[in-house]
Amino acid sequence: MKTIAAVLLFFWAGLTAPAQDSFTQARKGEQVPAFTFESQPGVSRKISDYKGKVVLITFFATWCGPCRMELPHIDRELYQSYRKRNDFVVLTFGREHDWETVNKFKASNKLEMPLYPDPKREIFTKFAAQNIPRNFLIDQSGRIVYSSVGFNEAEFAVLKNTIAGLLK
Repeated sequence: MKTIAAVLLFFWAGLTAPAQDSFTQARKGEQVPAFTFESQPGVSRKISDYKGKVVLITFFATWCGPCRMELPHIDRELYQSYRKRNDFVVLTFGREHDWETVNKFKASNKLEMPLYPDPKREIFTKFAAQNIPRNFLIDQSGRIVYSSVGFNEAEFAVLKNTIAGLLK
């Protein structure tokens, strides 16, 4: 009986522990991992190019239901709200997608924000091992100040409020 209770406790602990903790490489309070990405085909940028700005990094996949629910919110409520500001950037990476796939997805979903490919998960693996959508908010000093996994409106409100606070 004690063995069964121990096994059940082990599984319960695994189910109730935050997924983010077990599959996240980049953590709140840490410096954003260094990476380079294509900002347009053949043109590279570094995350360090955005130091001094608030940066929202989002990872998605076209087949991911929660990602498809979250991306319109990011586009309308964050990107479109702050796109004229020089101190805020949204970097949205399609995990395992190429330029053709992210551009087609952007057009078919009527998104205005730029989408960038991460075809080999080279950027994603600096932040996490699995689970999308994922958001990482980077402050002006380059530190991760917020991260989330999945999508729900209450958590998205926390993200919006955190961004608004950083941009005051």
